[in-house]
Amino acid sequence: MDKSVQYAVVVLIVVLILAAVLTRDTGPRASATPDAPADVIAAGPEPGSGEAPATPEPGEASPAAPSDGEAESGQLPRFVEVGADSCVPCKMMQPILDELRTDYAGRLEIEFADVWKNSELGQRYNVQTIPTQVIYDASGREVFRHIGYWPREEIDAKLKELGIID
Repeated sequence: MDKSVQYAVVVLIVVLILAAVLTRDTGPRASATPDAPADVIAAGPEPGSGEAPATPEPGEASPAAPSDGEAESGQLPRFVEVGADSCVPCKMMQPILDELRTDYAGRLEIEFADVWKNSELGQRYNVQTIPTQVIYDASGREVFRHIGYWPREEIDAKLKELGIID
């Protein structure tokens, strides 16, 4: 066999092996915490949907990441965008956050947490991928979590579904 054909076969085999290794599914990524029970991961949304399971079991609520003060009665529901000023999808979300602040003033608190300026916020909100949006009810409990860019219409629909807005 000619030397160039031998080299071509070896290169082809290496490329096929690399392709197989790089494309294999290694399981859940940022949508689940490393120590999450398997049933929480399995019950999560379809991959690629942008929705991430909230930290607790479905139907349960987890305590909200604290804001500047502790949760008080009469507190507004909160919508927290965890991201960074330099992140492209996060920049795309900024006009939407501004609209939400205006449209839901007095009914929904809108916050932006920049994890590149303050890395502790990623741990505080249990976020591994940005942007991540976290919705808390008026009692300060997390009720929903989404990963990635989130169109305004879908945000409004989710807020209505959760009973946060009319």
